[in-house]
Amino acid sequence: MKHRHDEDLFAGTTMTFGEHLEDLRGALFRALLGLAVGFGLGLCVGNYIVEWIERPLVQGLGSYYSKAAKTTYALWLTSRTAAEPAPYTLKQIESLVDDEGLLFDIKYVDAQQVESGLRRHAPRFFGGATLSPDAQTPAPRQTSESADSAAAEEETAADARQAVKEIKGRLVPVFLWHHIDDDPRIRPTTLGVSEMFGIWIKASLVLGAVISSPWVFYQIWAFVAAGLYPHEKKYVYKLGPFSLGLFLLGAATAYLFVFPPVLNFLFGFNSWLNTDPQPRISEWLSFVLLLPIGFGISFQLPLVMLFLERIGVFDVATYVAKWRISVLVIFCLSAILTPGGDPYSIFFMAVPLTGLYGIGILLCRWRPRNPNLWDESREAKQNRS
Repeated sequence: MKHRHDEDLFAGTTMTFGEHLEDLRGALFRALLGLAVGFGLGLCVGNYIVEWIERPLVQGLGSYYSKAAKTTYALWLTSRTAAEPAPYTLKQIESLVDDEGLLFDIKYVDAQQVESGLRRHAPRFFGGATLSPDAQTPAPRQTSESADSAAAEEETAADARQAVKEIKGRLVPVFLWHHIDDDPRIRPTTLGVSEMFGIWIKASLVLGAVISSPWVFYQIWAFVAAGLYPHEKKYVYKLGPFSLGLFLLGAATAYLFVFPPVLNFLFGFNSWLNTDPQPRISEWLSFVLLLPIGFGISFQLPLVMLFLERIGVFDVATYVAKWRISVLVIFCLSAILTPGGDPYSIFFMAVPLTGLYGIGILLCRWRPRNPNLWDESREAKQNRS
């Protein structure tokens, strides 16, 4: 049956204020119950969620220390003496680091001590020959008791300097290799005993919210839809999936395309200032949650534009004429919505939003506003009141 626009569609379903509160209480209780169930499921797989959250950071740290290893070897090649042989070429180091995932530490050992220890404990490598007791430990030089004390101190200092030069000449570099996955520097750190427990709880709660979100949104929608007109429900049914898709697209953009360049940019300051990063997992969790949420919210721009055009705040001509100002506003909002505020985050958010601004204009042209429908709705609401 088709209703007239001046007819009260809610005449048979009116509720008192107390009944509205009771209905709201029931909807919130059912939503919280669903959230609790989702949180319980999240606790079972919270450790996997923590690993998934850590993955971009671990990859960023691995990239940072791989570049640092190649830079360290290049500097070592330039600082070594001409008589000191290079165990590897720079191309070999790059292949071992990039292709094999290996990192190294440069240590120096005393060649004479190594040879002495091998002769003592493994003489078979030297044809069975061992060091004599007198050759194992060099005897200290004796000074004349009648010499002047100042001269003796000067002679001792000169002997010490000569000994240091001899020891330095015996030092040879040794490269100790390990796989990048076994490097403790690429793992996030914690400072408190209970910090990791809190991270596990937060990650489980976030997963629980994602799992239970359809049920929670349904309860909210069931409460709100009771006060909407049929044409208003129609717009929600059409734009709801579109809004969810834009939110997921924004979150995926942040996780897949924004995190790597942002981390490389931020870690570049550590390399520039000669400091190694030691990120905390709690700080990273806040960043990895806030950035995708900011992207998901900002990607709702076409729907916001369509809504403002529908209620008559803006029209398509205004959107087209004021595009320069709109782009400036987009960059300002990107600086606010990105938690780090670094240029890469702002750029990677503002560029897609500029494209979505154009999509919003096309959406408004494709679905032009029907002023009669909104005027009739406004008249019907006035009749209800």
